[in-house]
Amino acid sequence: MALRAGDFANLPECLDYAARGETGITVYSGRGEIVETLPYRDLRDQALALARHMRRTGLRQGDRVALIAATDGDFIRLFFACQYAGLIPAPMPLPLAFGGRAAYIRHIRRMMEAAEASAAFAPEALSAWLAEAAEGLDLVWCGTAAALAELPPADDILPAVPEDQVAYLQFSSGSTRFPVGVAVTQRALMSNVRAIIRDGLDVRPGDRCTSWLPMYHDMGLVGFLLTPVAAQLSVDLLPTQEFARRPLMWTSLIARNRSTLSFSPSFGYELCARRAEAAGPDGVDLSSWRVAGIGGDMIRAGVLQRFAEAFRGSGFEASAFVASYGMAEATLAVSFAPLGRGMKTDRLDIDRLERDGVAVPAAPDRSRARDFARCGPVLPGHQLQIRRQDGEALRDHQVGRIFLRGPSLMLEYYRQPLATAATLASDGWLDTGDLGYTVGGELVITGRAKDLILVNGRNIAPQDLEWTVEHEVAGMKAGDVAAFSVDAEETERVVVLVQCRATDPARRDALRSDVESVLRRLHGIECRVILVPHNSLPHTSSGKLSRSRARQLYADGAFSAPDGDFGKQGAMGVA
Repeated sequence: MALRAGDFANLPECLDYAARGETGITVYSGRGEIVETLPYRDLRDQALALARHMRRTGLRQGDRVALIAATDGDFIRLFFACQYAGLIPAPMPLPLAFGGRAAYIRHIRRMMEAAEASAAFAPEALSAWLAEAAEGLDLVWCGTAAALAELPPADDILPAVPEDQVAYLQFSSGSTRFPVGVAVTQRALMSNVRAIIRDGLDVRPGDRCTSWLPMYHDMGLVGFLLTPVAAQLSVDLLPTQEFARRPLMWTSLIARNRSTLSFSPSFGYELCARRAEAAGPDGVDLSSWRVAGIGGDMIRAGVLQRFAEAFRGSGFEASAFVASYGMAEATLAVSFAPLGRGMKTDRLDIDRLERDGVAVPAAPDRSRARDFARCGPVLPGHQLQIRRQDGEALRDHQVGRIFLRGPSLMLEYYRQPLATAATLASDGWLDTGDLGYTVGGELVITGRAKDLILVNGRNIAPQDLEWTVEHEVAGMKAGDVAAFSVDAEETERVVVLVQCRATDPARRDALRSDVESVLRRLHGIECRVILVPHNSLPHTSSGKLSRSRARQLYADGAFSAPDGDFGKQGAMGVA
């Protein structure tokens, strides 16, 4: 069977062709046992059958379908059933190990409302939670794949799927109060998938994928479900929660199945390195792993070096590391570093970077220096510009805001015209919200201009953290909290500034503890909570909280006075 590198018009065509071969999907447990094998030919037959059952419910082309995205066969069957039925799936996250039932149900309900879902599906274990989340919503169906299969199939003809139809809605897992769905068309998806297969990964016959990435994340969904189908590659899937418990099962599966392609954010490599350093790498052979991709957060060169050292004796080659840059608004991938090169970094003078906006190599004795990964050239058919704040395009080594244009870009933020217009211009240029520079045709990411917080591969809206503190901690009022992240050498640190009116040390300690506790419980994050004087948080001239200004004040040391001593700070006023 000849390998076709994603040269299809839509996802049904991809699966139709992959079903003619012998490849498919295998789902594993955390102990490495096979839970389900799903050859593409079986996936096609089962998805087609479910598509006809979906039509029986009254769902029609273009309707949105909420899918709780467990790493299992049912989610995969339902996702492709939506494709054959002309429906738009909206993958939604599983419950996290914190927050509890009530918080999760509120989260999922807001996502279903934002997607304007007409149906919703969940695994059997979560069906009662889903039913509670959907109570009062105008759905034609709410339940499990097994219950759907009990309906008689519709006898009408499944609709054709045009290239300009939305293929799915991609939500950020961390946007709990204001969920926004990225609408990706079949045309944009296939454009990105082709570029990943041909240009990013140089997929070859015999390649095999392994992934623990969540199916509701663009890197898990597009990178390790849709791309393997479009390239007719087998893929081994480990549920994300099982990876968190036993990270070395990821490397074990790569070794066992001689996988060649696998990606992770930096923190995944860090978990494995720590576990291997403590317990040993368990004799695995990683010599087959030719593309060890990094994406989904800021790339930490030190973390990757420790991973390479921990697994050097297991046949892992550091040259397999491939830095990349991407985002859901571009379907997934924007750039890939050259294969076989390993990590290439620029060690920059941080003072010059922050003060002058230029990428200047740090002197050997420079203490304020950091390594930034070169993420390769933008994918063919796409254009990239680094712009100054006034919109002027910048030259190599000048740091500015990253703009992107090309065939892989989203159609819109679903039914959010103002948010779309603020990000995607009428001339096709997308404001990524990230900061970086170019050098020799390659892109280097230095940080983010937008407010979004990235922690362990999760995208968290700072508004969610602020709103939680204001509503869950006694005595807080609207506007009392500012949350943002700061980029440290090997991690992303979340900082929460809280306006405090109390002067009693015990009450101040209690407030700080309450904020830390509620954010740990409801959002699963550790943060640095800093109490600041009343009316000290900066605002724009229109009265809105200015997180960027708050972050800059924090970086400048404006909030670093000893607790309770704010004599030199005063109110920060209007930014």
